[in-house]
Amino acid sequence: MEFVEFWTICGANGIIIGEKERDRLKRYINELKYWNSKVNLISRRDEENILVRHILHSLSSLKYIDIPARANCLDVGTGGGLPGIPLAILNPEARMALVDSVAKKMKITDMLAKHTGLKHINSICGRAEELAGSRPHRNRYDFIFARALKRLDIVIGWVGGLMKPKGKLVLYKGGNLKEEISEAQAAFPKLIVKEVPISIVGVDWFESEEKKLLICEFTK
Repeated sequence: MEFVEFWTICGANGIIIGEKERDRLKRYINELKYWNSKVNLISRRDEENILVRHILHSLSSLKYIDIPARANCLDVGTGGGLPGIPLAILNPEARMALVDSVAKKMKITDMLAKHTGLKHINSICGRAEELAGSRPHRNRYDFIFARALKRLDIVIGWVGGLMKPKGKLVLYKGGNLKEEISEAQAAFPKLIVKEVPISIVGVDWFESEEKKLLICEFTK
């Protein structure tokens, strides 16, 4: 897929990319491809499909949720900055923290984040479960994003203490999630989970691969 087609498909699905955001995305994608040849940030067999399987996948959540200006966001297990950097590019007033425990990945991801020119994006090398014990991060985040991470109950165990009381955890998942959701709700009785199949007009990959979002929050 060429960028013009990607841009058009995003617009058709209500994901609006302005010229400044377009240029930032292009630079990020080019740099991500370059550094991926040196450090494994994304699957190399996916490089030719990067616009759909990584960038559009990251941005697909914007079809289903609104990120307010100045919202505090956290991307857990960010790897090469996905989904956090594309989300931050389209929401430049949001505060986006990127966290991953692999130092060599985070060194590159920090550089990629800085090259966007965004003021409210920062990188943290560490584990999400360790952040929960740090006062600056405890109960701080309006949105926590995680892509291709562990099972729901495990992720909640890591990040539950990082969410604001009305915060949301957004997981990018796939396949049949019924058992996974049931186990998480048994472990966390106040957990509410909305399972959202991702449907992108103009791209059938999301439906054929059963890509979904789990949008999670807690009742009082």
